Amino acid sequence: MNKTAIEGFFATLKAANPSPQTELEYASVFELLAAVLLSAQATDVGVNKATRRLFPVANTPAKILALGEDGLADYIKTIGLYRTKAKNLYKTCQIILEQHGGRVPRSREALEALPGVGRKTANVVLNVAFGEPTMAVDTHIFRVGNRTGLAPGKNVLEVEQALLRRVPPAYLVDAHHWLILHGRYVCQARRPLCERCQVRDFCDNPAPTMAGNAS
Repeated sequence: MNKTAIEGFFATLKAANPSPQTELEYASVFELLAAVLLSAQATDVGVNKATRRLFPVANTPAKILALGEDGLADYIKTIGLYRTKAKNLYKTCQIILEQHGGRVPRSREALEALPGVGRKTANVVLNVAFGEPTMAVDTHIFRVGNRTGLAPGKNVLEVEQALLRRVPPAYLVDAHHWLILHGRYVCQARRPLCERCQVRDFCDNPAPTMAGNAS
């Protein structure tokens, strides 16, 4: 995908959805961090179902610790890998209180030092909570980046770096939301909905069905 096509691609996505948002439900930076940590190998719908029970009771590091690890696990047991996630979130809350004054840190290094927080989670928090132009590459963005020719790469880091180089600065802060939503609802893995794709004209591979190319 050349520069002209990339500009058209994002201009079209922006026109259709000027202010894209994460589908995770949260009301604070800590709630966002917790929700993203819980979302690994889980759907946003599933995470929201659990946090609608958890957050009214415990939505700060101190309140999570007051529940205890087992109590926390009971609130999130509908999510896959819930015991591991409860352990990681509980330890993360301890570190936030002991090392960061109860506030979610703003640096990548500090975020990635938290249990259960990898590069993707850190990128989401830095982007959504703090407005930094990061690119959180999940399976949807990896697929869209490769399939469309927007940002080909053999792994998520290569796709992330390609996107940071190729996405025009004017679109960079919102780009990962547009790409996730496009991959989730249009450029799907098994059968991309090319017939209703708004950015088909800019795609390097605009076939009616591309199931064989799914990533």
